[in-house]
Amino acid sequence: MRRPAFYSRSPRTPPPAAEQAADQTADAAASPDTAGAGGTVQPPAPRSGWQPGRKSFAFLLVLCAALVTGGTVWWPRQGKVITQKDIDAAVLRTMQTATLPSPAARAADIIRPSVVRVVGYGPEKATPEAKTQKRGRNMAKGKPPEAPLDGAAPGEVERGVGTGVVIVDKGVILTNLHVVAGSEKIKVTFADGLEAVAVITGVQPENDLAVLQAQKIPDDLIPAAMRSTADLRPGDQVAAVGFPFGIGPSVSAGVVSGLKRSFRSPEGKQELGNLIQFDAAANPGNSGGPLINMDGEVLGIVTAILNPTQQRTFIGIGFAVPIENAASAAGSPPF
Repeated sequence: MRRPAFYSRSPRTPPPAAEQAADQTADAAASPDTAGAGGTVQPPAPRSGWQPGRKSFAFLLVLCAALVTGGTVWWPRQGKVITQKDIDAAVLRTMQTATLPSPAARAADIIRPSVVRVVGYGPEKATPEAKTQKRGRNMAKGKPPEAPLDGAAPGEVERGVGTGVVIVDKGVILTNLHVVAGSEKIKVTFADGLEAVAVITGVQPENDLAVLQAQKIPDDLIPAAMRSTADLRPGDQVAAVGFPFGIGPSVSAGVVSGLKRSFRSPEGKQELGNLIQFDAAANPGNSGGPLINMDGEVLGIVTAILNPTQQRTFIGIGFAVPIENAASAAGSPPF
């Protein structure tokens, strides 16, 4: 009886009718039931073509095993295995050949779209701080110190120049109260150059904070991210971003010098508490700007500088209101 095939991938063509008849005759002759008593069983006629059987199947298994084994031995030799040492060497080579931005530069890039310049206008006589800012701005532009200020309408004087930071993408801005106090008109300039009138919607005098609402905003306004100061420590890196003397946005970097400090204004009219002390350079015009960490997150609002003279220039000690207090002025404590 013919043995069935175990495995074959090749399709077979049905044999002609004559060959099928010959196969049936050969099978009948080989069967014990059809052989005569004294007859001799004749072996089946040999077939043309390959018929797989146990030996063929075993041969295929051996061949497959040999291929797998050979591939296992050959494959690792085709490419070098990357080790941690190789990765470290590549990183070191990149650091040695590529110029990377400083942490402060990266942080400033993150916060810059959220920083605005704030200018207050009014008919009254400008304050000494405003005069100092005016002289600084004009001198930086090569103008006479007492030249008219940009943006002032006829009959208006600039009462204060400061900085603000956008905390809500609808145009809600945090700044210092002393920057806008007494102003009849407030203008803000966004990072893309758009100028808009803003109005005061909230104040927190005990922390020298004011909340502004811009009447017109850019289409893609980006609010700043705020970070809790609960884990802030002396020595942590910070940067102050703002418009000192109306110039900017400018960036200065330093560290946190102390926490929970108190400050009394030079006129002695107000004392602020629970302040962040920092040594990043700040000058008139930085007021109301953000104090940020190296992730570009706002830790506080720059509010004052300590100075034993009346020149109001930076000598190494600045103060910022923690963002927890500042955000509460807007009615939305972030933490």
